[in-house]
Amino acid sequence: MGRPKQLLPVGGKPVVVRSIEAFKACPCVQEIVVVTPAENRPVIEKFVSGVCFADPGNTRLESVQNGFARVSAAAEVVAVHDGARPFVSPADIAAAVEAASKHGAAVLAVPVKDTVKEAHEGVVVKTLDRSRLWAAQTPQCYQRALLAQALEKFGKEKDATDESQLVEKLGTSVQIVPSDYQNFKITTPEDLIFARALADEMCEERTGFGFDLHRLEPGRKFIVGGVEIPYEKGFLGHSDGDLVLHALCDAILGALCAGEIGILFPPTDPTIKGIDSKKIAKKVLEIVRTRQGEIVHIDATLITQEPKIKPHYEKVRRSLAEIFEMPLEAVSFKSKSHEHVGEIGRAEAAMCQAVATVKVRKEK
Repeated sequence: MGRPKQLLPVGGKPVVVRSIEAFKACPCVQEIVVVTPAENRPVIEKFVSGVCFADPGNTRLESVQNGFARVSAAAEVVAVHDGARPFVSPADIAAAVEAASKHGAAVLAVPVKDTVKEAHEGVVVKTLDRSRLWAAQTPQCYQRALLAQALEKFGKEKDATDESQLVEKLGTSVQIVPSDYQNFKITTPEDLIFARALADEMCEERTGFGFDLHRLEPGRKFIVGGVEIPYEKGFLGHSDGDLVLHALCDAILGALCAGEIGILFPPTDPTIKGIDSKKIAKKVLEIVRTRQGEIVHIDATLITQEPKIKPHYEKVRRSLAEIFEMPLEAVSFKSKSHEHVGEIGRAEAAMCQAVATVKVRKEK
């Protein structure tokens, strides 16, 4: 895939984050261990908290062993899941855990759709009975002691493609739990196209509107979109007065039907006086992720008589793209004069109007 497939974006978040969220939504899951290199962890932690990490091994089984070593002693059942299966359902996870608790071992699987041929040197040897064939998925769940025994006895097997093969070698029956074809593993670029289409099908786009107005006073900083522009006046406000970020944050919250920034950061709170508006934007971004949303486009128009804003367009756009963690091509920023009309026209105030398009998960 050219880079770690678990970190590829699908519907605004990395593949592995979708997998983690499915387990977090499952009441029977008490702890989550993510086996991944240290450099991947900050990306994951932007979206989810409360997970612990383990280092990967040279093989799948080594990675499983490293993750298993981090599981607490209180765990009765352990589920092993491919980080590249982002669409597993919490209900199926719960069903597999319950089956393992009852039978010792269980795997999610779906019936094979295609007729399967066994071949030798390019020639069909026989046709397998499709009615008896299942395609194994994950999670694969095991009673803790059983998995420990299988890993200890057969953990150095190089040809094992999943843990159930090791459990089968112990002579233990593995229960099949019927799953969903959407619980597929992203392996090739074609899989990624299908995954993104499926994520889009699960979502709808909403548009929100934002507005802010601030007076201009000497001795204050003129900050727009996280960029300070040299000027003799700046914005008066309880925060740093960045009306572009304020309007955009309100537009994003509006798309989510999640109120406005005055509720999150009330101007009556003395502890946040002078707060950097980038911190406000960070909080809004956290809300977007909690709602499983994705900001797909933002557009802000600053209305001010002075100073000239056009020379700073690209710098502000780049700043907004970084703050909201969006591609630059999805960020629009521009300004208009007020034609010397009213307080804005006399350079006593400025205002900003903003629109945001946010993709959110459809209500079931």
